[in-house]
Amino acid sequence: MRRRPGLSARVKLTLSYAGFLAVAGALLLAVVWWYLLRYVPDNSQGLLGISPNRYLLVHMFAPAAAVAMVFLLVFGLVGGWILAGRMLAPLTRITAAARTAGNGSLSHRIRMAGRQDEFRELADAFDTMLEKLESHVAEQRRFAANASHELRTPLAVSQALLDVARKDPARDRDEVLDRLRAVNARAIDLTEALLLLSRSDSGNFRRESVDLSLLAEEAAETLLPLAEQRGIGLDVTGGASLTHGSEELLLRMVTNLVQNAVVHNLPAGGSVTVRTETRGDTSVLRVENTGRPLPPELVPTLTEPFQRGTQRVRTDEHAGVGLGLALVHTIVRAHGGTLDLAPRPAGGLLVTVRLPGTS
Repeated sequence: MRRRPGLSARVKLTLSYAGFLAVAGALLLAVVWWYLLRYVPDNSQGLLGISPNRYLLVHMFAPAAAVAMVFLLVFGLVGGWILAGRMLAPLTRITAAARTAGNGSLSHRIRMAGRQDEFRELADAFDTMLEKLESHVAEQRRFAANASHELRTPLAVSQALLDVARKDPARDRDEVLDRLRAVNARAIDLTEALLLLSRSDSGNFRRESVDLSLLAEEAAETLLPLAEQRGIGLDVTGGASLTHGSEELLLRMVTNLVQNAVVHNLPAGGSVTVRTETRGDTSVLRVENTGRPLPPELVPTLTEPFQRGTQRVRTDEHAGVGLGLALVHTIVRAHGGTLDLAPRPAGGLLVTVRLPGTS
């Protein structure tokens, strides 16, 4: 923003200090005049018949008072300039850091030393903001790179299939079409997931009262054939758990969690338990599944986009696009909730979603 040039804060503070001292000096002279000199008789006899009189005292006092006023003014300007510089030095560092960040460098930190005060509190808050902003920008760049790679893969596969079909006209046409349809469906699923992720992250959706228990039952009913096909027991328990948000997004959240629990489970004889409850003013959804033991260092990465985990990769039709838990995390965050992932000692995962309840 363009602004007209004006006095700096240091100059303003200096003038304020000098003006304060000048006013204090003038008030002191006024007090001397009001309580002392005005009671001295202005005649040849002076006070109690002893000279000097008021006229002589004023002429003797005035030059000294003028010198004192000039000294106070100069002292106020010089001292105010020095004090203002020392007081505004932290603000200068904060301004320089803000300009550095504005030029694109987010790795710079102020790290202002000293005891706590308003400037150091501002510097600490600014450092925290830069840290979060740098992390967010790095996450977005990583997401863009991964998304580009994921979107490129089905396009490259489609091109390869078309090239093979063109070079080998005798190849089974139905087989090529089936593979193209599968690749295209995966690309569509990925695109829709990316759009949903963007919509959830922006928080631009209509909010209404939603019962998580009903969404859990709907998701379980939808995924029951998949669970039966894999020999996985699917159980939904608990009571009503009301929250305020988008029914569509919350249903997608529950569905992703249940599908993730079914797909990443034991080859046979596994189980998935979905439980909803209300604790105080918090609505809680828990999805627990059996499965292979998960390394503790793998769990925090599961909510990152396109991070499937080295021991959780599937190669079948339910492999997904690597956005399942990332979508869940984004939807939970957009609804002001928290998402906790904890590996079970016997294997599998326990996912706990906490959302603000409705009063």
